[in-house]
Amino acid sequence: MSHLPPSRHSFGESVLAFDVGGTDIKAALQDNDGVFHSLQRVPTPRDAASPGEAIIREVSGLARGYVREFPQASVRALGFVVPGLVDEQAGIGIVAANLGWRNFPFARRLREENGMLPVAFGHDVGLAGEAEMHVGAGRGLRDAVVLIIGTGIAGAVFCDGRRVRAGGFAGEIGHSPVPSGTQCACGAYGCLETVGSAGAIVRRYNERTGNRATGAEAVLRAARAGEQAAREVWDQAVAALAEGICQLAAVLGTEAVILGGGLSQAGDELTGPLVRAVDSRLSFHRRPDIRVSTLGQDAGLMGAALHARGMLGEPA
Repeated sequence: MSHLPPSRHSFGESVLAFDVGGTDIKAALQDNDGVFHSLQRVPTPRDAASPGEAIIREVSGLARGYVREFPQASVRALGFVVPGLVDEQAGIGIVAANLGWRNFPFARRLREENGMLPVAFGHDVGLAGEAEMHVGAGRGLRDAVVLIIGTGIAGAVFCDGRRVRAGGFAGEIGHSPVPSGTQCACGAYGCLETVGSAGAIVRRYNERTGNRATGAEAVLRAARAGEQAAREVWDQAVAALAEGICQLAAVLGTEAVILGGGLSQAGDELTGPLVRAVDSRLSFHRRPDIRVSTLGQDAGLMGAALHARGMLGEPA
């Protein structure tokens, strides 16, 4: 992120980028050189009566703040990504179970609240995946899956250089079944994210031990220290993830699986055993390269900015 005083920086044609998450909203202005300025994180507002409008009010306030802070920047478009099921072409958030909206017209409302500024709307993981493919760990690949592992698991699937969308339903890898899966909050039984997500690792460890670990990192530390319950939970998560990746290899012939989200920060302690587990399960299949995101927590924000620039006819 840039730390130059606004008066000493040439911004050119700029875009605003917003990444709405379950906990916070990330926001930044991106200048004509692709540099982000004034990254902000604010709590995601909650309003049970009007959840979509609460997001619109917060984002529009942030947008006006950027225009005031950077008067010399020519803001040309706004990139905006949200979780859940989305209709990217219509600009509608179909449903977000954790945040409460249904069939909310985000793109239209943002245009109305921001002087009809063009709005590039998309799915958070889908656009994070596109950013990873264009400027991150997926550069040069045509067949890859970007797998975001956090509280849950979601993915962006790329085949022959294009993201598979399937009306917003593609990429729900966390809800593919694995033999070790348990009852899932989605209503199905056996979902990958009930074992392999960071949230599942914490929940399963605490249920077994009565402890109150607050993150998967704490479980991994306990496993390193030789605690059997922690090691079992971690190993079972890796095995479940390997099962999911092998399904991707068999169905898609993917060249690489790029890991993002909080669990990817475990580095070699995740990728090492995951590579070995995947390799042991495959035969004639293309063995996908297991990589870690290079964009990290800013992948969604970068995806929003690239989507906005694509709307203006600039190369993504």
